[in-house]
Amino acid sequence: MQRGLLVAAALVLLGLGIVPLAAGHLHLGVLVPVGLGLAGGYVAWRWSAVRAWRAAAPWRRALWHAAWWGLALWVVSVGWLWHGIAGLGQTPATTPPVAAIVVLGSGTQDGKPRPALAMRLDTAAQLAKLQPQAVLAVSGGVDFGQDDSEGAIMARYLAQVHGLDPATMVVEERSTSTVLNLEWTGPMLQQRGVDLAQPIAIVSSDFHLWRALHIARSQGFGQPIGVAAPTPLLTRFNVWLREYFAVASSWALGEW
Repeated sequence: MQRGLLVAAALVLLGLGIVPLAAGHLHLGVLVPVGLGLAGGYVAWRWSAVRAWRAAAPWRRALWHAAWWGLALWVVSVGWLWHGIAGLGQTPATTPPVAAIVVLGSGTQDGKPRPALAMRLDTAAQLAKLQPQAVLAVSGGVDFGQDDSEGAIMARYLAQVHGLDPATMVVEERSTSTVLNLEWTGPMLQQRGVDLAQPIAIVSSDFHLWRALHIARSQGFGQPIGVAAPTPLLTRFNVWLREYFAVASSWALGEW
C-alpha cells in the first residue's frame, strides 16, 4: 500500500514538473516537483533495500521519520501561504478610482509576452479603458535572450492588441525584479504628476499580489490596490509553488 501510494505520488509530481519544463519553464516551481518525484520513484523502486537500510540501525529509523515529518511540515507551510494569497485582488470592474495603473513584468519570449504576462496586460487594458484618467505604467528590463525590454514589449502589446496609445504610457525598461519594478516606476510616475500617496493599482498575477503589495508599500506607495490577473492553467501549480520560495527569499532579504 505504502509503496503503491509512493509510486502514484511520484508520477503526479513528475507530471506536474515535466509538462511545464517541456514548455520552456525552468525555475524552482518546476524543479522541486521533479526532484521530489524522482526521489519518490527511486525509493519505491528500491523499496526492499530502503527498508533493510532503515531497519539496520535506530538512528536510520529516526532519520527516516524526521525526513517525512520535515516534508509534511513543509507541505503544511506551502498550504498556509497558498491559503493566504488565494483570492486576493480586485477585478477591473470592482477597482475604485486610481491615479495610476502599474503592470508588473512576468517574462517575454520571441519579442512577445509569455501567457502569464499577456493575462496581466489584458487585465490592465480592461482597467485602463474603465479608468482612462489613470496613468498607465509598464515595467520590465531585457529578459535573457531577448533584444527588446519587457517594458517595450508590454507597451507594444497593449497598442497592437488593445489599441492603447504607447505615447501616453510610462515605460520602465531596466528592472529585473518586483522590487526594482516598483522602485524605478515610482519616480517615473511622480514625473508625470502622480502622487504615490494616491490610490494606485498594481496589476499582477493573482498568486503574486500578496508579495507585490507588501513590496509596493515598502517602496513608498501609500495606497496600493491589487488587481488580479488569472494564471495560465498549464503552469498554475508551478508558479504558485515558485512564489513560496520567492516570498521566503523576499522575507530573508528584507524586501518589505
